[in-house]
Amino acid sequence: MVWRHPRFTLLVAATAWFALGLQLFLSLRLSTAQGGTPVGALVIYLGYFTVLTNLLVALSLSVPLMRPASRPGRWFQRPAVASAVAVSITLVGLAYHLLLRHVWDPQGLQKLADVMLHYAVPLLTVLHWWFAVPPTRMAWWAPLAWATWPLAYLAYALLRGLWLQTYPYPFIDVTVLGYARTLLNALGLLIAFLLVGALFVAVARWRARSLAASRH
Repeated sequence: MVWRHPRFTLLVAATAWFALGLQLFLSLRLSTAQGGTPVGALVIYLGYFTVLTNLLVALSLSVPLMRPASRPGRWFQRPAVASAVAVSITLVGLAYHLLLRHVWDPQGLQKLADVMLHYAVPLLTVLHWWFAVPPTRMAWWAPLAWATWPLAYLAYALLRGLWLQTYPYPFIDVTVLGYARTLLNALGLLIAFLLVGALFVAVARWRARSLAASRH
């Protein structure tokens, strides 16, 4: 295994899976209470970038733990892929903290799920990136490739919204904002993603230089 701290990897993966399972349970319970169906609850659950990115974190850590020599296992262990996942979940935490935390006031188990999905898993994933992923001199353009994930989500959210006439986040709600404002908001988030990605690249390059210097 490329990662240096498999027990910590297991801890982060378990935290992500627990948070996802808790939120799924709460979504199903809420849907049932409102007369909805499990399928409908699952459709809503899978509409959020938060959920999908936490799922990406969970899979990216679990697959290498279970099958490190498999093609997916080796792919997820690549420093560039691990960095893309770390940047994506960092955006989840930052966007929630800056844009969404004042929109609602969850209580009880929902509060726990909220904190775990938006704060605990992002923080643990960044720590995992720092301690477990080998520092690598990555290209400055790497965040452009990593942006495939949020761009794919934007396309998915807009197509899903066109079909269901409901959008998971107010800043991409086409029915309220229109496409021009929605795409402008998305551009702002994309720029934020690229800036965070550039920061990760800078740190990785600095760590790689420092490691190389210490060996001479």
